[in-house]
This record gives sequence, structure tokens and C-alpha cells, in this order.
Amino acid sequence: RVKVPKRNIVTLSVDEVERFWSSFRPARDLAIVGLMLLQGLRSAEVLALNRDDLLLSEGQLRVRGKGNKLRFLPLAPETSQLLDHYLRLERPDPCTVALFVSLKGPARGARMTPAGLRSLFRYHRQATGIKLANPHRFRHTFASDMVRAGISLPALMQLMGHADIQTTLLYVQVTPQEVYLQYARAVAQHLRPLPVTSS
Repeated sequence: RVKVPKRNIVTLSVDEVERFWSSFRPARDLAIVGLMLLQGLRSAEVLALNRDDLLLSEGQLRVRGKGNKLRFLPLAPETSQLLDHYLRLERPDPCTVALFVSLKGPARGARMTPAGLRSLFRYHRQATGIKLANPHRFRHTFASDMVRAGISLPALMQLMGHADIQTTLLYVQVTPQEVYLQYARAVAQHLRPLPVTSS
């Protein structure tokens, strides 16, 4: 069997995220980036969101993933704040059922399109010089941050909407030193010396 090289996950640095994030002004755009960076959503999932998928009072979000599979995600307080800000200050009224809509021009109030989202990211990549900043890179950054924070793989799999845990495992890049340190920590916390029995 031919060995396939492991796909290397490239993420953004804290500085790159900060610079890219600070280039956004409208609350809508900040909320979109927040859903990718703080919730790990795919760009198609963000665009497919409807207003009633947002359950702010419960701190939850209903997401339609690949294969139209539904999952409920906890909303980070920062994301809730960004979404609330967008709904109160910018989302036009009347509007379609879509959560994210065009804010101006003849399409004002209509669902934001994939081309509109690509154009938004292209503009900010040029403005900041961060060439790797795209929606999927934000998703990768979210997953890698979650792994570093110690989230379990099944929980991350659920958050990401992966059908196969092998996909989730791509985000786990462990060095031999980390293996040693984690093993030593686990042994110290959970393993006790066996009691001595008299024969």
C-alpha cells in the first residue's frame, strides 16, 4: 500500500488574525469572520444561515453542514455580541430570511452570495497583505486553537461537523516532546502505586 503524505494544516498566527480582523468595520463582516474564527464554520455554512438559526437567548446556533446535516453549536459570548450588534444596527428591514444580507445597492436585503464573500475577503487580503487569509484558513486556525486548548477529539469533531474522525485528526500535530510531557502528566495525575500485598 502506498503511503499518502499527511496533509499539512496551515494556520494563521495571532498577529495575522489580529491585523486581518482589525481591518473590518461593518458589524456584519466582523460577525462573519467571528463565526469562522470562533465557531469554525465553513463559508457555505455561514452563507446558508437564516435569521431563525440564531438562538441568541439560548447561546446557540443551528448549522446546516455537508449533506444537509444539522448540528447545534454553542455560541462564544464574543460571537453573540457581534451578531447582536449586526442585527440591531445594520441588518436592513424588510429583509429576506437570510441572516447575512447585502447592506447596500440594488441587492440590499438579499442573501449574501459566495461571490460577495470572496470579494470581501479579497479586498481585506489586499488591504492587510495577509495572503493566506481565507475562510477555510480561519476554520483551520479555530480547530488548531481548540486542540491546543485541550478539547477532546469527539467534541471537536462535533463542532467542525466532520463525518469521519480521521478528518479531525489532521489538526492534531503532536511532537515527541509533547507526547512525553502529556504522558508524564497523565501518570502523575491518574496512576497510583500498586498496594504491596503480603504473601
